[in-house]
Amino acid sequence: MTFADLRQKLKSGEVSSKELVQEKINRIKELDPILNSFLTLNSDRALSNAEYIDKQIASGDSLPTLSGIPLAIKDNLCTKGIKTTCASKILGDFVPPYESTVTKKLLKAGAIMIGKTNMDEFAMGSSTETSAFGPTLNPWNISKVPGGSSGGSAASVAAELCFGSLGSDTGGSIRQPASFCGVVGMKPTYGRVSRWGLIAFASSLDQVGPFANNVSDAAEILQVISGKDDFDSTTVDIPVPNYLENLSKSIKGMKIGLIDTCFQHEGLDSDVKDSVLGSASLLETLGAEIMNVSCPRFNDGIATYYVIAPSEASANLARYDGVKYGFRADDEQTLIEMTSKSRALGFGSEVKRRILIGTYALSAGYVDAYYKKAQQVRTLIRRDFDEAFKKVDVLLAPTAPTTAFGSGENIDNPMAMYLSDLLTIPANLAGLPAISLPCGFDKSGLPIGLQLIGNVFEEAKLLQVANQFEQAAEVYKNRPKTDFTL
Repeated sequence: MTFADLRQKLKSGEVSSKELVQEKINRIKELDPILNSFLTLNSDRALSNAEYIDKQIASGDSLPTLSGIPLAIKDNLCTKGIKTTCASKILGDFVPPYESTVTKKLLKAGAIMIGKTNMDEFAMGSSTETSAFGPTLNPWNISKVPGGSSGGSAASVAAELCFGSLGSDTGGSIRQPASFCGVVGMKPTYGRVSRWGLIAFASSLDQVGPFANNVSDAAEILQVISGKDDFDSTTVDIPVPNYLENLSKSIKGMKIGLIDTCFQHEGLDSDVKDSVLGSASLLETLGAEIMNVSCPRFNDGIATYYVIAPSEASANLARYDGVKYGFRADDEQTLIEMTSKSRALGFGSEVKRRILIGTYALSAGYVDAYYKKAQQVRTLIRRDFDEAFKKVDVLLAPTAPTTAFGSGENIDNPMAMYLSDLLTIPANLAGLPAISLPCGFDKSGLPIGLQLIGNVFEEAKLLQVANQFEQAAEVYKNRPKTDFTL
């Protein structure tokens, strides 16, 4: 059911918000001991808020758009009075004294926050295996990873533990798990959605976005969380369009560009390639004009990202010193000893690796050779996109080179893990909006993601194309069996 269907059922009294929330809580208690998609369950407060919504419905009050709908929140978004850990031991007991802007907007829109979802520690990872609280498993096949870093948010939607969720995307951390878990995931334009209250990984790349089971629900969540925020100077003060009103409009005459580099990569799985190219053909039958587009520096994105992102992370994570909040090592005699041991025990191996890489790249004698050079390449990547958008309205590519890989398969091979974000990273470097939606299944029955990339602040156009594809493709009509009966 879409949010629109749920609203109708709530309004008619066919179902109550409390019943919706209780059903999801029961399902979480049944399935999540296996999946591990939630770190914190917000049962009591969620049921209390649902009862309040039901009373408002019964009294005939006019309610906001998401009233009574249970949603999940990635555990790097601060939630007042509710534990926010970033899936790290160093923040294992941290309870924020304030609410992030995006969660505040969801609550104001009437959404019910059902819990906080698992993730790669500090959003550093592509499989949700670096969490200090154990890995999340993929509902389609529990021997596979759900992707990362927002794997808990994607898995919770795929397993129907909630109706939608929020994640964050630094190099593909919404789109890649959306692809692996067979759901819709969207990264907005940098500056469209506030980052205030999002615990920072790489500040020039991070962006908050929605997961949902369909495009229209993703559009509704994005509608609520978008807009200028006085607490975040990187948000842009431009009007937020009505994302829902264009969803049903034809895409006839729209130009869609296939990024040729993406389809030539040797690591691209043949099932993924065939499914995505088949999706392009379907869009052509809907009236879109399909053409090949060159983005020569697209594949340089991954090397560029793994200089810029760790550099920003090394600066952002310097605040975790065991002094004011978070984990603190015991029995150390000096400040330096206490800080060193707190970080050594509090951070996981992947976080330490990226801090070391970033600190090295920013160090005297190397900053020009690495960080400055990476920023120059970043500019060239953005120029390639600018040139492409002079010819086309939307760009098309696979979301990930493969479908979900096996749990533990790449955990000791950082390079293989990093390459799973090869096709998503360039959109982050350029600050562009991008969406992943299911377009088919591989021979093993695992979902394949189609990625659409738009020009800056053209989320409405992206959602329009995605919705038209979703309606025409009916991907789940021939949905294979999963490890969970969905």
